[in-house]
Amino acid sequence: MANITFSSPKMKKDLTVYATAGDTSTLLALAKEHKIPVDFECENGECGSCAVKVSILANKQPMGMHLTEKEKTVLNLAGKITKDQIQDAEVNDIPPPWRLACQFIVRNEDVLVSL
Repeated sequence: MANITFSSPKMKKDLTVYATAGDTSTLLALAKEHKIPVDFECENGECGSCAVKVSILANKQPMGMHLTEKEKTVLNLAGKITKDQIQDAEVNDIPPPWRLACQFIVRNEDVLVSL
């Protein structure tokens, strides 16, 4: 089970929710389930409106997190991630700081999501 903490100026305080290990829900689905105000439009990774900053809250190497082709393209064009960060994700399993909430699959590690 993972603790996912959402932080946003739209919220009165940070909110931590639990994500079940092995669940393949996206971060956006988790946010919607708990009524967390994540901006989104298309829900399929093409518009980039659900870009969020994800920070790992553990003192260990982050788990490799697969970037979808849509994420690579949209986040790179928006200037959120660089080609070097994409290569680090693919080759060294080092996740970039920005992700699309509609594409990010929650893993079994605690994260801070900044909206």
